[in-house]
Amino acid sequence: MKSPKIVSLAERLDPEVSTPAADRLISGSPQHSVSNYFADSTEQFFAGRWSSTPGTWRVRYTESELCVMTAGRVTIESDDGTQHTFGPGDAFVIPSGFSGTWTVLESCTKIYALFESRTA
Repeated sequence: MKSPKIVSLAERLDPEVSTPAADRLISGSPQHSVSNYFADSTEQFFAGRWSSTPGTWRVRYTESELCVMTAGRVTIESDDGTQHTFGPGDAFVIPSGFSGTWTVLESCTKIYALFESRTA
């Protein structure tokens, strides 16, 4: 049996580029880049890098996500009005079921690890 290999997120990986869906976009014209470096065999756990240019859009999380900001600044606001602002070096978890808005104040990059439970 082959031993699993360590996955480095420092290597260059071509990103997938996207924009928020028109019905979720609130302001700006943010461009997102995602480089997914790892997916487990169940396709429930993922890790990689995500970047965005400034803008605001609505979010609804079906997954739980650990975020570690490496550049830029963001404000995340829940539907109840609670706001959190994060910058380089900040780490936080967004739990499954969270609903609110993401605002990218300065072009940003984060390392992410997310888990999305599959129900039978």
